[in-house]
Amino acid sequence: MPRPPRFRLRTRMVARDTAEAERVSSPLELLFDLTFVVAVAQLSTQFGRQVEAGNGIAELLPFIMVFFAIWWAWINFTWFASAYDADDVSYRLLTLVQMAGVLVLAAGVPSALTSANFLGITIGYFIMRVGLVAQWTRAGIENPDGRATALRYAAGITIVQLGWLLRLLLPTTPTARPYTVYLAFFVLAALEIAVPAWAERTGKTTWHAHHIAERYGLFTIILLGEAVASLAAGVGLILDSNRPTAALIVVGIAALVLIFAMWWVYFLQPAGEGLDVNRDASYLWGYGHYFVFLSLAGLAAGLDVVLASAGGELELPATAAGYAIAIPVAVYLFSLWLVHVPVAPTRVVRIEAVLPFSIVILAVPLASAGIGLVGVFVLIVVVAIAAVVTVMLIKRRALAPTESGGDDATRREQDQT
Repeated sequence: MPRPPRFRLRTRMVARDTAEAERVSSPLELLFDLTFVVAVAQLSTQFGRQVEAGNGIAELLPFIMVFFAIWWAWINFTWFASAYDADDVSYRLLTLVQMAGVLVLAAGVPSALTSANFLGITIGYFIMRVGLVAQWTRAGIENPDGRATALRYAAGITIVQLGWLLRLLLPTTPTARPYTVYLAFFVLAALEIAVPAWAERTGKTTWHAHHIAERYGLFTIILLGEAVASLAAGVGLILDSNRPTAALIVVGIAALVLIFAMWWVYFLQPAGEGLDVNRDASYLWGYGHYFVFLSLAGLAAGLDVVLASAGGELELPATAAGYAIAIPVAVYLFSLWLVHVPVAPTRVVRIEAVLPFSIVILAVPLASAGIGLVGVFVLIVVVAIAAVVTVMLIKRRALAPTESGGDDATRREQDQT
């Protein structure tokens, strides 16, 4: 086993080695992720309530906007930590500042979705950016080789953050959200996304491909955990009921199978090797995960809706409740293909394996008049399982040795599959 690095009170922040052995998520990164559990839980719960109230379409754009703030703050920290994790007192304290910002942002989620009040979201985001700008500034001072890039990051983040603060001056009311608010969001979001490409024109940061792939996988599990929490609430409905309905029991079992299937298909396509070989395509892979993560947050909200409907606690048309699940699942499957297109050397999540199933899933809720909500949900789960099995078969064929017997590594991966 490799010896753990010795903690130091103060160390010089230098670029990490892109080929560093045994590069895995640090305990601090795992603790940082826990704050996002709270933020995503708040967002999924609040959006689920809006869907239950019949406001799902009206609140979809605010849901997308708030999730962008959560997602963008997470990936900014993750990619910086992959390149410059000094793990000394200063680094840990600045990470603590960013964690505090996440919690403030989480506290502001309800008012953002229910009354279009983005003050709490903006303050939390501002706190997170202060910590990140300080980290980039320190990297620029202490690491001369990457100074220009680091200072560009610090400057770009600061300028865009001023734009987010000025956005608060735009008029809005709980019942009227002018197009200027949405327009300002999309402009500022585009600028945020452009900062890394602009900053790295002067030099590439030394992020670790396998570390990044692991971090994204862990965040996927965190978001699936939100769906598990929704399922646990549904199990509570079953236990609290004096006479549990068969419909609620069936939906609960099918929900667990669906969560497991979505976990399974994500990890059928490893990304570390592809990112290492195609580092210039990392933007497409990293940014494309926004839709993967967003769909999983939407899944948690959708499970709340379906379980409440199956338990008789909600009067919502079966078609609307069905689409609360169908849309996240279909987007998730399609997005998995999308993110791996630019990086995967051997692509197993292929368009022919996910697009037909995604289309079928989107069509299933239209049959709710004949088969009911429970039938719709179970059929969506069955189609999702079929997609996973198809991807597994494609992977097995892709890993089949070209020569008789193949090498040991190929046989081992086939056995694991």
